[in-house]
Amino acid sequence: MTAEGDDASAIGDAAFVLLLRERGVRDMGVLRAMEQVPRERFAPAALRAHARRDIALPLPCGQSMTAPTTVAAMLGLLAVPAGARVLEIGTGSGYVTALLVHLGSGHVQSLERYAGLARAARDRLGSDLVDATVEITDGLDASAIGERRFDRILLNGTCLEIPPHLAKALAPGGRLVGAVATGQGARLAIVDRAVDGGVATRTDMACRLPPLTAGRAHVL
Repeated sequence: MTAEGDDASAIGDAAFVLLLRERGVRDMGVLRAMEQVPRERFAPAALRAHARRDIALPLPCGQSMTAPTTVAAMLGLLAVPAGARVLEIGTGSGYVTALLVHLGSGHVQSLERYAGLARAARDRLGSDLVDATVEITDGLDASAIGERRFDRILLNGTCLEIPPHLAKALAPGGRLVGAVATGQGARLAIVDRAVDGGVATRTDMACRLPPLTAGRAHVL
């Protein structure tokens, strides 16, 4: 890339971060990660010109890239500590997977039900796959998690309720962030597991996230 190209990219990164700040994003770690990981790298080619707008973008298989401010809100609530073992349900484009890596996760285990999306995400993640694994499986199936325990769990979608096996997969001191459907629409939900094993759940801001679908897709 030319020096002029570098300058143009830097201006674009700065403008994107400024947009996020204007929309209320204040977590400096999240802003830094979103500046370091170009959203257009993960967007479908035909939609890359829209990647730095605060809108959801359609993906193959009827899925979508979540709007940046919603992603930022979820990551801010997740509060990923350095070296954390992170489970992500719904890889999608791989954009949030990359952000989790750049937030300092020790390793990100990302589960995706669509093989086509998982393969494309691996290609886009490139060198970030040193600290991330994308697995083709149904993350809403307890057998996909087994006895593994995680410091942080992120659900990239909405459920009727937080699946009990995912709350159980939290290590002591761990946190899960996802979205639950309510009578007034979806709201972000936070599940904390105390050091003594107790679990507390609370809801936060309203959000727009597509529903998470159970079952591994066998066609796409």
